[in-house]
Amino acid sequence: MKRIAMTGGAGHIAMLLRGLLCPEVKHLRLIDISPVEDLAGNESFVKADLADADAMKRALADMDGVIHLGGIARESDIESILRVNALGTYNVYEAARANGVERVVFASSNHATGFYARSETITPPDPCRPDSRYGLSKCFGELVAGFYYDTAGIRTLSIRIGNAETYPNSERSAAIWISARDLAQLIQIGLTHPDIAAAIVYGVSRTDATWWKDDLAWRLGYRPEDNPRDHLRIEKPAEGTIAAYFQGGGFCEGEHDGKLRLRDRDGLVIKSEAMS
Repeated sequence: MKRIAMTGGAGHIAMLLRGLLCPEVKHLRLIDISPVEDLAGNESFVKADLADADAMKRALADMDGVIHLGGIARESDIESILRVNALGTYNVYEAARANGVERVVFASSNHATGFYARSETITPPDPCRPDSRYGLSKCFGELVAGFYYDTAGIRTLSIRIGNAETYPNSERSAAIWISARDLAQLIQIGLTHPDIAAAIVYGVSRTDATWWKDDLAWRLGYRPEDNPRDHLRIEKPAEGTIAAYFQGGGFCEGEHDGKLRLRDRDGLVIKSEAMS
């Protein structure tokens, strides 16, 4: 890990990670449209819009790897999601290819599979079931990662981040929370592990929930140190029926019509009924 660029460098997750990653790299280049304050001695800032392909190519010059955190981190209108998250991710990979960058860590999301029931245990190879336009953009990003490995040899670890807030503040977030140091550990694996091609893992600390089974993260050497229950502070009200049923929580409620539709891994109907 030498010269690493981090998109979304002014964002919440970047702020949590910078102090953990700076000692591990020669230089950390923070990229964002908003300025970054209090740069460390081995940090620099470049102002660039993810949707500006030429700006991204300049921003990734002389880099050895990219941590792609940038984008809209919530549900939004499709035009904004396509411009920032979809086109922006494509531009990051095009810029990486143009600059000979061989490693990317892509901040995917649990919302790529948010419409699985909480009663199910899923694995990274299971089909995507995005719960929002935001989740759709993360599915697209994972596919972009595979495309650029197959065509340009760029290696990517896509991390389906659960909840990366400072601490878990609900029962749902306690099931999927990842601490900053555990996420930093996964990122370092993504930037250095020799066997990664276009791999997908779930980003979660030592949870007792059974939503996700991720043998690959363990095989890559991930050993989470933190337990969400040790940091839990309940601050959110109880969830509604739809949110409480699906892994994606409140993201599933936006345009849901209240009808439960279950399907198997082959995409065939299991059950369809109104949710009470």
